[in-house]
Amino acid sequence: MESDSEFDVIARYFNRPAPPEMLGVGDDCALLPVSHGFQIAVSTDMLVQGEHFFPDVDPAHLGHKALAVNLSDLAAMGARPLACTLALSLPAIDHAWLKAFSDGFHALAKQTHCPLVGGDTTHNPAGVVISVTVMGEVRRTHALRRNAAKVGDDIWVSGVLGAPDIALRLLQGRLPSNPELLAATRQALEQPMPRWRFGQHLVGVARAALDISDGLLQDLNHILTASHCAAQIQFDALPMAPALAGLAPELQQAAMLAGGDVYELCFTAAPVRREQVQAVARQYAVPVSRIGSLVQGEGLRVVGPDGVDMDVLSYGFDHFKHGITL
Repeated sequence: MESDSEFDVIARYFNRPAPPEMLGVGDDCALLPVSHGFQIAVSTDMLVQGEHFFPDVDPAHLGHKALAVNLSDLAAMGARPLACTLALSLPAIDHAWLKAFSDGFHALAKQTHCPLVGGDTTHNPAGVVISVTVMGEVRRTHALRRNAAKVGDDIWVSGVLGAPDIALRLLQGRLPSNPELLAATRQALEQPMPRWRFGQHLVGVARAALDISDGLLQDLNHILTASHCAAQIQFDALPMAPALAGLAPELQQAAMLAGGDVYELCFTAAPVRREQVQAVARQYAVPVSRIGSLVQGEGLRVVGPDGVDMDVLSYGFDHFKHGITL
C-alpha cells in the first residue's frame, strides 16, 4: 500500500541523487558549489491552479512547464543552470498525478543539468500551487541585464510568436472550437522549451535580454524603462508561428504583440554583432529574427507594412487582471 505521508511522497517522487559536488535533498539546506569568478543567479515563479493552468492539464506537461518557466529566466540572464527547489501544495495525494508530474519535471531537469535539490510539500484544499526556484551561475559583470541596452541597438527575438495565446483562447472558449488549430498550438502553451543553452552564449554578444512571459510589448518595455530609451518595431519582421496563418489579422497582431507564455528571448545587441548573433543561433539551432531597433526618447512604436504606426489594443498580460479562468 502506498503511503501518503509528506516524507514518503518526497522520497518516492522527488528525491533524486544530486551530483557528487552538491548536497541535495535530505538535509536542512542544499549545498551548491560556485565557480571562481562567478555569481549566483536566482529566480522564483509560482503557478496557481485556475490562474496559470487548467485543473485537467496533463500533469507531465505541468511538471515540465513548472521548471521551464524558471529556466527561461536563467537563459535571459545568460546564466548556466545549477540546481532547483520545488514547493508543492496539493489538495490530496494522487499517486498517478504525482508520478506523471515528477516524471515531466525530472526529465527537463536532467536535460538541462538542473537537478532538484530541495523543497517542501503541504496540503492546500483550494487546489494545486507550485513554486519553483532555480539557481544558476553567471560570470561576474557578464549577466544580460535589462538596463544595459543602448540607443542604436538591434532588437531580436528567438523562435516564433503567437501560438500559446491562440491555444489559450481556444481552451478558454474565446475562439470557436478548432481541434486542428489547438493541436498545432497547444504544445507551445503547455511544454515550452527554454533557450537555456542559447542564452548562455549570448553573453558578450547581446547587451540586454529578457524572456517573453507576459507579451512581447509589455516585456520589451521593461528594457526600455530600465535603459532609458525608446523602440521601433517593424510588424512584418515579427516571426509568426506557422499555425497562425489564415487567422484574422487583428487576432494575429494581438497574439504576437501581447500574447504571453511564449518563453522566447527578446534581446538587444549592437549592429556590429549581427553576424555573431546569427552564428550563436546556428550553433544551437535557434531561429532568430531582427524585429526593430532602440531609439532616443520614450515609448514603443509598432510600424505596419505600410509604414504607418499601428494602433495596439493590448500590451500584454497582467496577473492581477487576467487569468486562465476568464
